Parts: sequence; C-alpha cells; structure tokens
Amino acid sequence: MTVVYYQPWTLFDRLQRQVDQALSTEAGERPGVGISWIPQVDIREEPGRFVVLADVPGVEPKDIHVTTDKGVLAIRGERRTPETQQRNGWQRLERRGGSFLRRFTLPEGANPDAITAKHAHGVLEVVIPKQPKVQPRRIEVEAA
Repeated sequence: MTVVYYQPWTLFDRLQRQVDQALSTEAGERPGVGISWIPQVDIREEPGRFVVLADVPGVEPKDIHVTTDKGVLAIRGERRTPETQQRNGWQRLERRGGSFLRRFTLPEGANPDAITAKHAHGVLEVVIPKQPKVQPRRIEVEAA
C-alpha cells in the first residue's frame, strides 16, 4: 500500500502566487511581468498584534518596500544576483534573483498607521498592531 500525503493548501498556495503575479502591475509594467519569485510567508495572530514573517534571503533591507493602501499590505523588493562566471564548463544557479511581490488584505481591527518592519538573518518581520476594541459605554439620561 502506498501512503499519499494530502496537502490541502498546496493548490491554494499555487493560486495565490498566480494571482500575485497577475496583479503585479506598476506604471509601464504588463501583468505578470517583472515578478521573478515569491517569498514564502508565515502569518500568525497574537493577542495584541498580527505578525507576518517573510523569507527573503539575500535581499538587502534597502531593497525591500513595505506599503499599505486601501486595506492592503504589500511587500515588494528585489534580490540582486551577483555576476557569475562559468568555471570548467559548469554553472548551476538554483536561487532566483529579481523582483518579488506579496499582497495581503489587512484583517479587521488592524492599525495600518502603526505597522513596523524589521529585517534580520534573511527574514522580514512585519508587525501589524491591533486597534483597541471599542468598549460599549453607558450614557446617563438626565432629567430635564
């Protein structure tokens, strides 16, 4: 009997990458052109914040741009590939260079004005604080 591992999110991840590539338009850029690779991300919710961790090895912090617009968080950047020289007729390039883009809809309750981002050891950490919950307040009715 052959054991087959079922990974239900594989198809969704592939669809997410295709949508990201299709929506990657900027001034003068055709859809899907200019995006060379898509970094893998982990997203978690903590009591007071949301945290997005993106794997961006080999990307300098100055080449990463994190923006928010109309409830969408965008992580865009570029990994520069060094000039390679062919030695003894062999050359192997497995790591992709070039531009990348990931977009996420900000969850309800996120505070887009207080988002911070840090880059360390090839991992970009984007912290999205939650807005304090509005507590119902009782209004006293005064006699006229």
